[in-house]
Amino acid sequence: MPVIPTPPSRRAFVAIAAAASCAAVSSSPVQSQGANSSMEATIRTGESVITLVNVFTVDPAKLEKLVDVLKDGTETFFSKMPGFVSSSVLTARDGAKAVNYSQWKTAEDIAAFRKDARFAPYIRRLTALATAESIECEVVHVTRA
Repeated sequence: MPVIPTPPSRRAFVAIAAAASCAAVSSSPVQSQGANSSMEATIRTGESVITLVNVFTVDPAKLEKLVDVLKDGTETFFSKMPGFVSSSVLTARDGAKAVNYSQWKTAEDIAAFRKDARFAPYIRRLTALATAESIECEVVHVTRA
């Protein structure tokens, strides 16, 4: 049966953008919370991880600052939280969007960091720079060359 192409939905666009991690800010592997083994973002079906995709709309003049806040938050807070697996930041070529693609062991780990007292001040820093949409995802399809 032939495949009929359809325009991607916004969520599909976000997932595609996140999967295209060639635009990641950091090309080095992320260290696990214990810093004893190197972990990289892996996008494949059947993984027992929850993917958190945050899409930011930003004034291009504020993009660099937004990326700095995202990197700092990952290095000082998220990477030390239980269940953290990896985090990547992608930026749109026009500078008006950024995507933070992070992987967590469970949805409960995501809920836990959102209750942490350090999370609210971090969110205030982000919302001073950009608007955001947050989506918890499961990888349901991957095609590789």
